[in-house]
Amino acid sequence: MSFALHVLARERADGPPAAPASVRARGDLVDSHGRTIRDLRISITDRCNFRCVYCMSPDVQFRPADELLTRDEIVRLAGITASMGVTKIRLTGGEPTLRTDLVEIIEGIRRAAPVKIAMITNGSQIDAPRLARWRGAGLDRLTFSIDSVDPARFAAVTRSRCAPESVIDAIELAIAANLTPVKVNAVLLRGVNEDDAVELAALAHRLPIEMRFIEYMPLDSDHAWDPRVVVTAAETRAMIERRFPLCATGTDEPSSTARTYRFCHGGAGSIGFIAPVSTPFCGQCSRLRITSDGHVRPCLFSRTEWNLRPLLRTGATDDELRAFLVDATWTKQAGHGISSASFMQPERTMSAIGG
Repeated sequence: MSFALHVLARERADGPPAAPASVRARGDLVDSHGRTIRDLRISITDRCNFRCVYCMSPDVQFRPADELLTRDEIVRLAGITASMGVTKIRLTGGEPTLRTDLVEIIEGIRRAAPVKIAMITNGSQIDAPRLARWRGAGLDRLTFSIDSVDPARFAAVTRSRCAPESVIDAIELAIAANLTPVKVNAVLLRGVNEDDAVELAALAHRLPIEMRFIEYMPLDSDHAWDPRVVVTAAETRAMIERRFPLCATGTDEPSSTARTYRFCHGGAGSIGFIAPVSTPFCGQCSRLRITSDGHVRPCLFSRTEWNLRPLLRTGATDDELRAFLVDATWTKQAGHGISSASFMQPERTMSAIGG
């Protein structure tokens, strides 16, 4: 393809403004605030078999299959970003286990990129043979979601027929398959499931997992987020400590999303708190996202994203894709500003963005 056609493809892609020449020359994934990207989250589908109340409405519409990144496109981007300094890749969704070519995606990334490969799942599609295939393909670890151990509350939050016991069984199978360290996420909503905090923490007391409590964020498809429904990390910690005193681990990396604690009197696992609403941690952010339809999203709450898919499908070279990624990363905002009066919720939901 001629250079002129590549330029035209880039214009169709609504590409980001060019980063400074010195940044482009280095080819690093750095933003204008001095942060370096090491953690890439690639959404491989926007489809999900749950309809969690803090994410999507029951009638949400998914992208046509031909708009989603193919296996080869995902693998290519993984290899390119690894050459630019990415050391961790997390496969997200939607529900990644709904991809029928998941094993091939993992295998391709493992061949293309010397990175740690993780995946997040709701745990509903897991059995021991599937875990063995993922492990054999190159998957390093799993993160699960479970918002309640009570069947009625779990059903109310997820709008699914899956039972929490099934997710807990899947977590134990993942531990047995050595897809560790296993992390488990929960979102607490005031008036819905905040009473589950202690019982969810008890899972980490019994199992070698990091049980992480994530504050409810404005990423729902109904745009009905209400800060009064947020159960803050401080509140959650106070509830847990009535039963399980916690001590800070002191081992968190500056760029980590979670602040982690061990059980002061001993326990198999640990507790993490992710507080993007009450205690933003944007200053050391090392993450970049690529959505399932091929948009580069510098921040979870970005209102501007950059469509890379046209370049992938019009013969762009790896160097041209690297330049696009450098430019897109440079636009990463300083912070999400949820607490600001001028904050505007992104149009996309968490499932459409990738967690």
